Amino acid sequence: MGDVRHLYVHVPFCAHRCGYCDFVTVTGHDERHGAYVDALLRELAGRGDVLGDVETVYVGGGTPSRLGPELLARLLDALPQASLETTVECNPEGVDADLAAVLGERGIRVSLGAQTFAQPLLDTLERETTPEQVRAAVATLRAARTPSLSLDLIYGIPGERESDLGRDLAVIEELAPDHVSAYELEAKPGTRFAVHHGARLEEQAELLERHMELVIDSLAYSGYDWYEIASFARGPEHQARHNRAYWEGRDYLGLGVGAVGTVAGERRVNGPKLAAYIDDPLTAPAAIEAISARTRLEERLMLGLRLADGVALQEVEAVLDQAALDRLVGLGLASVEGGRIQLAQRGRMLLHDCVAELLDDEPA
Repeated sequence: MGDVRHLYVHVPFCAHRCGYCDFVTVTGHDERHGAYVDALLRELAGRGDVLGDVETVYVGGGTPSRLGPELLARLLDALPQASLETTVECNPEGVDADLAAVLGERGIRVSLGAQTFAQPLLDTLERETTPEQVRAAVATLRAARTPSLSLDLIYGIPGERESDLGRDLAVIEELAPDHVSAYELEAKPGTRFAVHHGARLEEQAELLERHMELVIDSLAYSGYDWYEIASFARGPEHQARHNRAYWEGRDYLGLGVGAVGTVAGERRVNGPKLAAYIDDPLTAPAAIEAISARTRLEERLMLGLRLADGVALQEVEAVLDQAALDRLVGLGLASVEGGRIQLAQRGRMLLHDCVAELLDDEPA
């Protein structure tokens, strides 16, 4: 028995690949869902000895709800029972009473991909859902007594105006989910979205800071705590505990095609090929990288400063430029209290710049 307490499980199946997505996903192949679940459980049996008392499980994708109620129930019942939280990602159009019952009966936290409530912007994102389906999914999940519901919101969509984002935030206030994950749209180079919308994305970039301020202010007014750079919760009990494990630099085991995990100083990235994984998940290609002590500390600083409560100074002082920290404190962008470095609101909005400033020059 090991001591890793966090488990990520990747389910790659999607009905359609959105143009901005760069995750490992597979469209179609519905007939292979059962074989894929079998492969996941074989990988768990072969590599799960690193797990100890599991605190969090996250089933992401892709679209895990594409498995349907029976297969999803089989997978969830075979995974380790998490003491703190199990989360499953769902798309609104895939949520019906049977699926919601599977999740509600097992006390599963649900992360629902709403993205926006404006149909023209959903069309731009190539999302195969409607605002009405989002509302219906929320009602169905609540009726099934899922213990915690998170909605994903994307801003900075080509063509989005401040008034569009304001209406989205008004709908979120109305629906009152327990948690909101609000991300600026990032179309990675090479994605279909970047090719088709690159020029408009550059125009939209000028509005992103104002959009982010609007998100922060509106959700605070609606009673959400801004506890992480893109995460808002109605109280500590609704924070994304699995994601928090990432931000706190904890080890986690990743299962499935394309899954990433860090265990005992190594980062493993499973290969993306569905057929090879189903054939034998334990011999399917994977990239394994040793994480240097320097890299681990840099990641600890970068991820820890995403959190409102920051990172312990003693954990990262080996890679910290003290003079830079003093400058950021003097500018009101950061503070050091109780032995922890924390970024102020403006500092968190400039997170990447602040982290780059704080990292010392690596010795030659």
